[in-house]
Amino acid sequence: MASEPPIPPAPTGFITRLVTLFFPPAGLVLLIRSRPGAKRLIGGVLFIGLYSVLYTGVILSALVKTKVVHLEWRGEGIPHLTRNPTRTDFDQLEAHRQQHTAKAITQRSGGAYWTGFRGRDRSGVYSEKTVNLAWDKSPPKLLWKQPVGGGYASFAIAKGIAYTIEQRREDEAVTAYDIRTGGELWANTWTAKFDEQMGGAGPRSTPTWHEDRVYALGGTGEFRCIDALTGETLWKRNVLTDTLGTTLYFASSASPLIHNDAVIVLGGEPAGAKGRGMIAYRCADGEILWQALEEKSAYSSPVHARLAGMNQILLFSGFNFMGMDPDTREILWKHPWEVEYNNAISQPLVTGTNRIFISAGYGKGCAQLELSNRDGKWTAEQLWKNPFMKNKFSSSVLHAGHLYGLDNDILVCMDAETGRKKWKDGRYGYGQIILVDDHVLVLCGDGDLALVKCNPERHEEIARLPALDGKTWNHPAMADGLLLIRNHASMACYDLNQTAN
Repeated sequence: MASEPPIPPAPTGFITRLVTLFFPPAGLVLLIRSRPGAKRLIGGVLFIGLYSVLYTGVILSALVKTKVVHLEWRGEGIPHLTRNPTRTDFDQLEAHRQQHTAKAITQRSGGAYWTGFRGRDRSGVYSEKTVNLAWDKSPPKLLWKQPVGGGYASFAIAKGIAYTIEQRREDEAVTAYDIRTGGELWANTWTAKFDEQMGGAGPRSTPTWHEDRVYALGGTGEFRCIDALTGETLWKRNVLTDTLGTTLYFASSASPLIHNDAVIVLGGEPAGAKGRGMIAYRCADGEILWQALEEKSAYSSPVHARLAGMNQILLFSGFNFMGMDPDTREILWKHPWEVEYNNAISQPLVTGTNRIFISAGYGKGCAQLELSNRDGKWTAEQLWKNPFMKNKFSSSVLHAGHLYGLDNDILVCMDAETGRKKWKDGRYGYGQIILVDDHVLVLCGDGDLALVKCNPERHEEIARLPALDGKTWNHPAMADGLLLIRNHASMACYDLNQTAN
């Protein structure tokens, strides 16, 4: 009868500790094989578990330091590990520019529909013309796709030209592109580089087009008025210097707002008693007209609105949401609205003749306010507040009495009157949305384009297609049926006037 094979000897404590030092999972196996007593086993498992955390941290730190892997913040509370972070390939960008720079222009005709961040009135609505929305049968046609510099700006579009601002190595550049070909028409550059750990390098504020001039704000406070056709600098200022302010953690991100003969800009955090968070320059020559807002400014862009029978500028500070008389600069009313880290990013949305919807991420939620003016005394009553819509980087849109927006990364439909949630479905990352006819167009956080029917009864995604590669937080822009999108690495134009077939 054959004898049983001998049982291998249990590993010694020294061997177990040595193996654990270099590879904790194997050390755990050896510990169990050594058949220790219960007390030693529990103590060993706890030690190896804690050591594994430290071990993993050291390994990941080494991999990140040697650039084998990279950390990329995509909107959640912890970063992602990736081999291919979303960033500009400057060599590729410069090679493309040499081959595809468009001819200089002296005049352009055509309309000026999407002239700034989220459209002319900053509501995120495209209604210029009827476009193809049958993406399940006829997806939109890609006109062009090409490299772009870094940053989180969107586009202003006027007279067939798209304007944005980019990070190009150590320079910021306001750039103009032919919307139908992607050819660069001009680039107005200056040496500046804003950088922070989570978002990376690049300016954040979308340029504003007005009467053949482009107004653009860089990440370090450089503010320029540029000839929209030639790219020539007409005048320039530094907003932080003029307002006696310091830059915000994520840079000044609000887009310039035109009011009569003035361009209004939010700066940063006022420094000292004389510092201000808002400044107005004369459009013609850049002369300072006035300054206001003694509070730290926010990341949301100021908005023109007519509410309760009066024209107002709606704006967030780091602590409040308020309405300002654009002529007297008097603060008409304030509503406390403090978001964690002062990160008021989402745009306010007018939902009625005297009602406004506001939202924020970081656990804040959303609310609807109703304004009233009785004998010159303004009040902003909160009609409802709930946690169902937390617009973190994005903003909501309004269609047929319902709000559509991203609750962090999931699409939500809410009744605008009551705040009741109708549905929550579909993951879209920390992307951006616009309303096109009766559809929500989502530029997803991973660069996909998704089209969702505005249906308050259920989530109805029509189609989703890959558009850009990598993390995408930039807001889409649309004019003449052409959809422009971008992120840190690339930009593309889709023609919604015709099908891809």
